[in-house]
Amino acid sequence: MKSLDVIVVGGGMVGLSAALMAARQGLQVALVEAHAPKVWQREQPDLRVVALALDNQALIDSFGLWQEVLARRAFPYSAMTVFDAVHSSPLRFNAGDLGRPFLGHILENDVLVDVLWQAVIHEPNIHLHCPDKIGSLHETESEVRIGLQSGVELSARLAIGADGAASRVRDLIGVGVDEQDYGQKGVVAFVHTELGHQNTAWQRFLDTGPLAFLPFGDRCCSIVWSLPQAEADRLLQTEPEEFCHALDSAFAGTLGKSRLVSERAAFPLRRRLAKCMIQGRTLLLGDAAHAVHPLAGQGVNLGLRDVRALRDALTLSKQKTGDALDGGQLARWARTRYSENTLAALAFENINRVFSNDNMMLSLLRGRLLGLGNRITPMKNAMARYAAGL
Repeated sequence: MKSLDVIVVGGGMVGLSAALMAARQGLQVALVEAHAPKVWQREQPDLRVVALALDNQALIDSFGLWQEVLARRAFPYSAMTVFDAVHSSPLRFNAGDLGRPFLGHILENDVLVDVLWQAVIHEPNIHLHCPDKIGSLHETESEVRIGLQSGVELSARLAIGADGAASRVRDLIGVGVDEQDYGQKGVVAFVHTELGHQNTAWQRFLDTGPLAFLPFGDRCCSIVWSLPQAEADRLLQTEPEEFCHALDSAFAGTLGKSRLVSERAAFPLRRRLAKCMIQGRTLLLGDAAHAVHPLAGQGVNLGLRDVRALRDALTLSKQKTGDALDGGQLARWARTRYSENTLAALAFENINRVFSNDNMMLSLLRGRLLGLGNRITPMKNAMARYAAGL
């Protein structure tokens, strides 16, 4: 049995970041992943995009990888505009108001995963088990023992489950999930727009769900359109011209006429919150702990903030006790992150509930709230700082 400091299960961007962070702390890390990620290809953009906030950009930069991301493809946005279907006063955030050139970057999921993966496979403190899957997990007071389906057995002082919303680690440690199915799907695609996007991330609230246009090159946007499941399925089957006509109508022609330049895809929208983020010496990070509504583009950002906070906890623990994996610091990390992630998830859910319905009284109220928020500068800047991770 190979003895290590940390075992990370899951090779998405959160798991890769967690493994790399721990290895850079001088810890011996095993990373278990079922499938090596596909290599990013410039000619075939990944429909899944990330609105990476500035704090998480700093995390990637701390690994020495941000220039690698930019060398592939990433598009900055310097403003955000949020508006409602029944009110004309939008809420606008500008990076300049915060003394920053940008609020964040739009990049493909595959870009970030590919950059992190290349760093992980060349990191001497990371022992890669891929392709392989976790088969069993047993804990004692001092260690976690994991059996892999290949027959390899691992033991470590800490295990991290970053294996997604359907987490096997979460199931094995017996942590329950509070789940809410929104009855919606998120439709994603790339479109060219008649008018320029002004380096702005746009979002319009409709009674069927929010619609986002995210800048992705010259007059090109990534769309994320939350719709009732039946309507999403219907629109996936329509001709491109009919789809774009519906899209332009839903977006009130804000960027002129659109033209579909990619395939379309859709994914179900659910909120999943684990009952806790720590059980014994096993932690849950990212979607394994909290899958949230995509309306604020904060799902990936929340997961990477788990990693940043864990890095800070390990550093503090080593300074105070000489042991980076002190159980007391890990428990404090879990309590803090659980509270912050739960508040964020429920806030996104309630925003979606208030703004995505056709109740007349709520329609009048939400429009006034957007207008009021735009006029109260401290409130607006506080929301902008949260969105940018400042």
